[in-house]
Amino acid sequence: MKVLFLPIDNRPVCYQLPKMISDIHKGVELLLPDIEILGDLTKTANIAGLFNWLEKNISEADVVILSLDTIAYGGLIPSRRSTDSFEDIKLRIDKLKSILQSSKAKVFAFSSVMRISNNNINEEEKEYWNLYGKQIFEYSYNYDKFGNAETSVPQSIIEDYLKTRKRNFDINKEYLAWQKSGMLETLIFSKDDCAEYGLNVAEAKELEKLGGYTKTGADEIPLTLLARAIVERIKICPVFLEPDSKNLISNYEDVSIEESVKGQISLSGCELSDYDNADVILYINNFKKHQGEIVMKIPTELYSKEWCNPDKPYIIADVRLANGADNKFIDQFLNSDMSKNFYGYSGWNTSANTLGSLICAMKFLFSSKKYGSCDWDAFYRLQFLRLLDDWGYQANVRQLLTCTDVKEIAEKMEMYEVFLNKVFKTNYDVKYSFPWNRLFEVKIEFN
Repeated sequence: MKVLFLPIDNRPVCYQLPKMISDIHKGVELLLPDIEILGDLTKTANIAGLFNWLEKNISEADVVILSLDTIAYGGLIPSRRSTDSFEDIKLRIDKLKSILQSSKAKVFAFSSVMRISNNNINEEEKEYWNLYGKQIFEYSYNYDKFGNAETSVPQSIIEDYLKTRKRNFDINKEYLAWQKSGMLETLIFSKDDCAEYGLNVAEAKELEKLGGYTKTGADEIPLTLLARAIVERIKICPVFLEPDSKNLISNYEDVSIEESVKGQISLSGCELSDYDNADVILYINNFKKHQGEIVMKIPTELYSKEWCNPDKPYIIADVRLANGADNKFIDQFLNSDMSKNFYGYSGWNTSANTLGSLICAMKFLFSSKKYGSCDWDAFYRLQFLRLLDDWGYQANVRQLLTCTDVKEIAEKMEMYEVFLNKVFKTNYDVKYSFPWNRLFEVKIEFN
C-alpha cells in the first residue's frame, strides 16, 4: 500500500514520527514531500512546491493523508496568521479538489477549527497576541457563554480577529461540501487547545450541526487517519490505572479522558472490547485529581501502585502529566520484564497526542505481525525514541536546560541512552537538534 502523506509542518512529530511508524510495516510505503518545502515556526510552506509534489505522486497512491491547512494557508500556524483573503484561499483549495478528483486514491483529510490560546504569547499567533491574547480569550469565552461580551481590546484588533475566524470557518464549510459529495473517505475538524466555552467551541458545534465530525486534538490526527487507513479491526480493552478518575478532563481538552480514549479507538478503525476478548490491552496511566504538567510547574500525584505486565499484547498511554512521562511509573515499568507482549509506549504532549500516536503504531505492529511483514528494528527504534524523548528529555533533562545547546543536551541525555539500550538490548547511537530553536520539541536522529 502506497500512502501519500502531507504533514502539518516540519516538526519531528509531524514529519519524522509518521515515517518511523510506517517503517514498522514492510507492506506500507509512506511518500512524504521534501522537508525543505514544509513550513516551520516562522516560515510558511512552499505551496507551489507542494502542488507539484501532489501532482507528481498522486497517481501512485492508494491512500492520501492530507493536512488541509498546509495547502490552504501554508501550515497550522500560518492558518492563524495568514492575511490572505477567502477568495485567494478558495482558489488554492479548488485546485487541490481538482487534483484529488483525478485520483482513485482514498482521501483521509483534516482541517483545524482555529484555536484561541489563553496567554499573552504571540510565538504561534498574530503579533497583537503578546498584548491582548488573554483578553481576546476572555472575550471569546464570554461571548460564547453569555451571547455577548465587553472588552477593552481595540476594536480594530477584535475586528481583525473575527475576520480571520470567519474566513477559516467559511473554508471549513467548503471542505464539508466535499465530504457530502463523497469525495473524501474521512474528514475531521480538529479542536486544538479547547476550553469549555469559546468561539472555536461554537464553530465546532455549528460544523457538527451541518454534518461535520469534530475531534479534540491536532498534531496526532494525521496519525489517527493513517491508522484508519490500515484495514484491520483490532479489539482494544482500555484499562485505567486510576479507574475512579476516568471522568476527569485532561489539560487542553474538552472531553473526559475516558471519552478521549473511546474516540481515539473508534476513529483509528479499532473497536472497544472487554479484557477476555481483546486483541490488545490499552493501559492508561491517568491522573487522580487533575493532570499535571512539569514545564508549567503543575504538580500531580504520581503513580504509586505496583505494575505487573499482562499476559496479552499491551500498550501504555502515559497521560498522568501533559508533555512528559510519569517518572514513578517509568521506574517500575522499565525495571519489569517488558520483553513479552509489549506493543508500545507514548507520553507525548497532550492526552490526544499520546493516544493517537500510540494506537497508530500499535496498529502497524499488529497488522505487520499478522502478515509476516514486521520490521522489528523499526519498532524498537520507535520505542527507544519515544522513551528517550517523553521520559529522558521532556520529564527530566528539559528542566535542566536554559537554552538550545546541542552539546549540553547530549551530555545530559547520555545516561538515558545507556539505560534504554540495556532495556531493549540494542546499541543505538543518536544525535540531537532543536529544529524550531526552542526547548518545546527536540529532534532525535539515529546515527
